[in-house]
Amino acid sequence: MIRFARAADHAAIAEVVEAAFGQPDEARLVERLREGGDVLFELVSVDGDAVAGHILFSRLYADRAELFAALAPLAVRPGLQRTGVGKALVEKALDHAREFGAHGVIVLGHPDYYPKFGFAAETAASIRSPYSGNPAFMAIALEKGAFDSPMTVAYPDAFSN
Repeated sequence: MIRFARAADHAAIAEVVEAAFGQPDEARLVERLREGGDVLFELVSVDGDAVAGHILFSRLYADRAELFAALAPLAVRPGLQRTGVGKALVEKALDHAREFGAHGVIVLGHPDYYPKFGFAAETAASIRSPYSGNPAFMAIALEKGAFDSPMTVAYPDAFSN
């Protein structure tokens, strides 16, 4: 089952994120994004009462009025990776991002994983950001023309700590 994360899930989310990445940096990123008020939404996949996976979308600061989001991080509990939990989280989160009114989503992620959801480095080619040019820097347009003209985005301060 996938649902919006609750405050009561925060400790379990931190555990899953740290275990998935093998170190605490991404779990700390999640905490900083929450503290900074930059979280658009978080989803969890639950298996019984246990959090099996987590995805977070945060706002980006763009040089236009439309809403753009960053997907980071996506984490699945080791042992459940490669079972479809991550795929289900990404698909559900993209649906919610559309409902939230996001015009597009940017990810700095594995170039072999995210293209299956429609993310592409080519789509991100017109975006100026600290990650521009990195093959892992990809975007997906949720609204027609979202990335057709050049734009600059800034990530929340939480990403630079």
